Amino acid sequence: MSNTSSKTHRHWPAPVAADELRLLLDFLQFLRATAVNKLAGLTLPQATATPLPASPRMSALGVVKHLTAVERWWLAIEAGGADLPSLWAGSPDPSWDIGPEDTPASVVAAYKAEWARVEKALRGLGPDDRTRRRSEFTVRWVLAHVVQETARHVGHLDVLRELADGEVGE
Repeated sequence: MSNTSSKTHRHWPAPVAADELRLLLDFLQFLRATAVNKLAGLTLPQATATPLPASPRMSALGVVKHLTAVERWWLAIEAGGADLPSLWAGSPDPSWDIGPEDTPASVVAAYKAEWARVEKALRGLGPDDRTRRRSEFTVRWVLAHVVQETARHVGHLDVLRELADGEVGE
């Protein structure tokens, strides 16, 4: 079975950060790379396994697809005002679903492409600015929310990866 074996470089944010927005984005980037690295080396059956009985739709691949949808909605659309379709419209949330076209490599590529869209959408915004879509949130709040949600799901990926092949750590 084919797998994705390349790891994404990650680095810890600077400990003496002066720019709040940069610090949040750096922590987000660290978590993004960690999420991607949790898929590295998994076969498609391992990446799509749903071993948690209470969460029958949660697979490692599904988590990364969901994180792509989270970034699209909160950072590109809500904060940045990008005119893009939501990736999680519907109930239950379809961002967790794995289609026949989804592979570890394609899902990682889509996630990384979203990072570039987010960077473009957030250009020119500061932490105190209101979001461009509805102005109901500050950019600071949205970024903190996405950092906490990504960290939570990286925890899920830790467990899913350990159940898939025993790999633990980072």
